[in-house]
Amino acid sequence: MTMDTPRQNLGISAYSWLKHDIIRSVFQPGEKLLMSRLKERYGLGIGPLREALSQLVAERLVVAISQRGYRVAPMSLAELNDLYDARAQLEGLLLKLAIERGDDGWEADILATTHTLSKVMEVNSPDELLDVWDARHKAFHTAIVSGCRSPHLLQVRDSLFDQVERYRHLWLCETVFSEAALERKRQEHAALVEVILERQAVRAADMMREHLMTPVPIITEVMTRRGLA
Repeated sequence: MTMDTPRQNLGISAYSWLKHDIIRSVFQPGEKLLMSRLKERYGLGIGPLREALSQLVAERLVVAISQRGYRVAPMSLAELNDLYDARAQLEGLLLKLAIERGDDGWEADILATTHTLSKVMEVNSPDELLDVWDARHKAFHTAIVSGCRSPHLLQVRDSLFDQVERYRHLWLCETVFSEAALERKRQEHAALVEVILERQAVRAADMMREHLMTPVPIITEVMTRRGLA
C-alpha cells in the first residue's frame, strides 16, 4: 500500500492541476495537449499525466485522439445550452424533493450558507476573490439540494457540474468583478431562499430553473466575443 500512495497522490495532483488549467483557459478548446509541455509545466512523468488525462476524458473535458494523443474538448453554444438546461431541470427536481424531505437542520444550513455568501470578505487578489465567492456560491446551492437525500441524484448533479465548469468560469469572470452583477445575484438568492423556507415547492423549482439559466446569455456573449461560438 505504501508503495502505491505516492503514485496515487501524483495522479490526483496531475488531475487537479490539469483540470484547473483547462477550466481557466490556460489550455484553449481544441488545443492539443502535448505530453512534453505537460511534463515541463507540472514536473510530472507520463504515468500520472496519462491517468489524469483518462479521467478528464471520462468527464468530457478532454478528447482522446486515436494514436495521436489528446486535445482539450471543444466548446459550443449547443453544448452550453444543453448542459445548462439539463442542470436547471435537475436542480428544480432536487429542490422539490428537498422541500418535501428537508428538516430543520436543512433549513439552518441554507440560512448559514446564505449569510456566508452575502458577506463581503477581504481578499488579496482578483483570483482569490473569484475562488472565495465561487466556493461559497457552490456551498449555498449544494446546501439547498442536499435536503433531497438522494446520493445517486446528487452524483448525477456533480457530473453535470464538472462538465459545465468551463462555461461557468466565463460567467464567473463577468460577474464576480462587478458589484452590480453581485448585487443582482444577492437579490435573486434572497428571493429564492424566502420561497424555499415557505416550502412553496412548485414556485421555488420554477425560480431555481430561471436562476440557473441567467448565465447563458452572458456566456453566449463572451464566447462570441472570444471566437469560441
